[in-house]
Amino acid sequence: MGLFNKVKITALFLLVLLGGIVNPVFCATDKTEDIRKLLKVSGILDQLSYMQDSLMNNVSMMVTGSFPKVPEAFWGDFNKLMGKKEMEELVKRVIPVYEKHMSHETVKKLITMFETPFWNEWKEKMPKISREAGVIGSEWGREITQSKAFNEKLEVLIKKHELEKLNPTPVGGN
Repeated sequence: MGLFNKVKITALFLLVLLGGIVNPVFCATDKTEDIRKLLKVSGILDQLSYMQDSLMNNVSMMVTGSFPKVPEAFWGDFNKLMGKKEMEELVKRVIPVYEKHMSHETVKKLITMFETPFWNEWKEKMPKISREAGVIGSEWGREITQSKAFNEKLEVLIKKHELEKLNPTPVGGN
């Protein structure tokens, strides 16, 4: 085999090898961008923002529980603790879940589906529905856990499984 043929075969081999390596990178990048679009058009991005809001509300309740007197200037600074940078970090963590469980073709089909007027209405209303349902769920949980019947049942379980014996109060504790 001549040197020219060896160079052609080597070049062809490298092209095939590079095509196999480089092409998936472009596909993954396209898929990643389509997943970002899916998160937006499906309303999931709004749900992620709601998670951020819920987290900050919980932290603010902890702050006010520990510090009853908080100046307004604190809250102004507090509301700047999380923003676009932190949301982008959350999105970057969520994208691999979609990449793992969904084909690129499925992502594209979902984008098409979520861009219809029907789904646009759903996407618009879903965050409000989720918030209201979340409030109802929180109220329900508080009512249950504060009810006499629930606490009596819990006490029976604690005694039945001897949790007080398994978890003695430390010396100097309550």
